[in-house]
Amino acid sequence: MKKDNGYGFITPDDGSKDVFFHAQSVVDGIFDELNEGDKITFDVEDGQKGPAATNVRRA
Repeated sequence: MKKDNGYGFITPDDGSKDVFFHAQSVVDGIFDELNEGDKITFDVEDGQKGPAATNVRRA
């Protein structure tokens, strides 16, 4: 995660390609509380540069 830049990448459990997410996609404004390895849920939409996670929240 690049907390200073407001984005990160999610590695899906199924081994598929990492998915980009922006701090604004995190529900309840908990972006600064997320850490690598946290279990999360998310939806995927087509972004400008490929798949992007939306509705990111802790599982």
